[in-house]
Amino acid sequence: MTTEATPPPQAAKASPRALARQRRRHSAARFWKQYRTHRAGLFGLTALVLFALIALTAPLTIGSDVQSVTDAPGGPLESPSAEFPLGTDQFGRSLLGLVVWGSRVSLLVGLLAAVLSVAIGALIGITAGHFRGWYATVLMRITDWFLVMPTLVLAIALATVMSRSLSTIILAIGVTTWPTTARLVRAQTLAVESRPYIERAKALGGGHGHIMSRHVLPNVMPLVLAQTTLIISSAILAEATLAFLGLGDPTVVSWGGLLQDAREAGAVSSGKWWYLVPPGIAIAVVALAFTLCGRAVESVLNPRLGVAR
Repeated sequence: MTTEATPPPQAAKASPRALARQRRRHSAARFWKQYRTHRAGLFGLTALVLFALIALTAPLTIGSDVQSVTDAPGGPLESPSAEFPLGTDQFGRSLLGLVVWGSRVSLLVGLLAAVLSVAIGALIGITAGHFRGWYATVLMRITDWFLVMPTLVLAIALATVMSRSLSTIILAIGVTTWPTTARLVRAQTLAVESRPYIERAKALGGGHGHIMSRHVLPNVMPLVLAQTTLIISSAILAEATLAFLGLGDPTVVSWGGLLQDAREAGAVSSGKWWYLVPPGIAIAVVALAFTLCGRAVESVLNPRLGVAR
């Protein structure tokens, strides 16, 4: 008597949400595999992770009392020593602690200003590329006006007429650095909307919101991500510049604010190099790290750029 082999029970079909998660995991794994081939990008990412850990653990390792002027542990403008590895400022505060604590403000302002800038640019770029006509013409002329105007001058003007606070710095940088993103996103939107599936979506009754959110936005997100990493470095430099000019929040410690304090204390003329070099190097390294990460991300998402590894 022979028995027929029964086939194994068919596995249950995965839900659309599970399939979407699986595709995202595969995309992330493929992105990381390609990103690892960029040595400069890995160097930038390592530096950013290190600075992020330093900033996040600052309340535990340094403490907020490092900002206190009345309880300063050292004398004014002491040179580097075993007790103060980077010396002290004009109030006797440890410069090492101030540089570490200032990383929190500089990184936060740079990140939020870049997010605001990219959000404005992406919104204007997508809507101008989708609707076109007189609406796109008006938006692009406004964008052109912002492009030809010096960004730093506009940011200084906004920071001057508004109250001196971190929110003012973020707003001043964000609303003056979005035109490049808007131009890039609009060009990508026009390319996406020329594809056949957009016509099919319109024929099936897809509205403007559906097409922009479900078809255009996912296709421009890689460009937005790459642009964000590139703008963060510019935002950090802009924050340092505004703080150096005395337009930052005087109640918080930032790298640009330390440079402004060094200038007021006469560190340049008196040769107190330890007051200028540490925050300047920190700004340069973080800006370079974000730029290297941005170039690597851009190269992975758009291999035709042929960025050198």
